[in-house]
Amino acid sequence: MNAERHQGLLDTNILVLRRWIDPSELPGEMAISAITLAELSAVPHQVRQNHEQDWYDEHAERARRLDVLQRAENEFDPIPFGAEAARVYGRLAAAVVSAGRKPRSRALDLMIAATAVAEGLPLFTTNPDDFSGLGWIVSIVPVTRPLVPQER
Repeated sequence: MNAERHQGLLDTNILVLRRWIDPSELPGEMAISAITLAELSAVPHQVRQNHEQDWYDEHAERARRLDVLQRAENEFDPIPFGAEAARVYGRLAAAVVSAGRKPRSRALDLMIAATAVAEGLPLFTTNPDDFSGLGWIVSIVPVTRPLVPQER
């Protein structure tokens, strides 16, 4: 368990990579947002054939993504995106615009971060750069991105 953080909200990438992540980098009490569940629900439908890589099997990839979704649905009761998170989202979007970036392309990341702020939880992610410049609003806990073996 992350020594400095007993509770935390998991970014979507944590759930996707979780079986390869060192559990000591994660909080003892983990939560996810409804936004993360929405992302996980969408990704199985985004699998496409990949003729450039011999080892790639779209059916196996879709099954892997469904497995991640089903495990999340079984293990977590997602935190809804409520009114307070919506207000925080506005502040996060303003910070992104101030930094010269476009909030629309990062909407789901910002909504997950807004949920963390609204719930008073740090956000655990393997993609801390997705939240650069937002540390004054949301507490980001970087998690080491594991080397994932190609599934063949």
